[in-house]
Amino acid sequence: MRPSFFHHLHPPTIPSPQARLRYTLAAGGLSFFLLLVVIVSGALEMFYYVPTPEQAPLSIQTITYLVPFGGWVRNLHYWSAQLLVVSACLHLLRVVFTGGYAPPRRFNFLIGMGILLMILFLDFTGYALRWDEGVRWALVAGTNLVRTIPQIGDWLYRLAVGGNEPGAATLVRFYAWHIFGLTLVIAILTAWHIFRVRRDGGIAVPPPELRGDPSRISRFELARREGLAAILASATLIGLAAWVPAPIAPPIQGEAGLAVDSLAPWFFLWVQQMLKSGDPFIFGILIPAGIFLLLASYPYLFKSPQAAELGRWFPRGGRAFQVFFAFVAAGIIILTILALAGAS
Repeated sequence: MRPSFFHHLHPPTIPSPQARLRYTLAAGGLSFFLLLVVIVSGALEMFYYVPTPEQAPLSIQTITYLVPFGGWVRNLHYWSAQLLVVSACLHLLRVVFTGGYAPPRRFNFLIGMGILLMILFLDFTGYALRWDEGVRWALVAGTNLVRTIPQIGDWLYRLAVGGNEPGAATLVRFYAWHIFGLTLVIAILTAWHIFRVRRDGGIAVPPPELRGDPSRISRFELARREGLAAILASATLIGLAAWVPAPIAPPIQGEAGLAVDSLAPWFFLWVQQMLKSGDPFIFGILIPAGIFLLLASYPYLFKSPQAAELGRWFPRGGRAFQVFFAFVAAGIIILTILALAGAS
């Protein structure tokens, strides 16, 4: 078979044991596929969305209830964005627990962490664009956290919201960041990330002389598996978009104040729960930023697995990072559950 352009994006062959679903979780490829769905479905919504406080929630209702297939496209956009967060986190989990951050892949791990951060901000800004009663936490508490940063907090807050409180300028700035700024950064980082995967030698494996199974699969088989994963992901998205509608609420009435029952987006519920413990700067900015920076810089600061240990789950040389990551993940999950339990 003559290789197509799509096939040339893949290496000629890759080791068979490290191409199995139970090793890769297909998380990297699924993240790329979901990102494409987010971009395409979001571009379709742009034809009807109006980024003003008066028209934004009404345009969301127009898309949902009046535009042919508009509700389905909006649901597709919403669910692909939520699943993108999940698949990106699973990809990070797979890299950490298989030692995929070991040299020469440390810099690419750093790029991947940057992509994850941009995905969270992309989801957060898209969440706020609804401008309805369901997004008060993002508009008020989320932006007010910026104010707690010493020295530059007030300046950053005015830069983010375009004034002294959330309003029309805030929505326009969030819209610009969501459509252009963050999307462009993610596109550049994703292309760089994929390039570095090839440049760094593909998926992390031990040297040829230390591999128990020397078998390899071709780029055609790899593309076939990726196509099958994309089909299954498409079926899941179509089902979710058809049966589980994206959240929608009445437009914000009056000033965008914080209601008692306001909730953060689900991926930031753990931060909202920590804010109940004390100082907003410490629990809302310092600790989350510290956790992220430590995760991103860990491969540069501490010992990585040896080459002979790669290609399998839980290499001994990366045990400390695995424990730290598991502790952080468990803490985030517990805090999220506590936030949901408190809301109910």
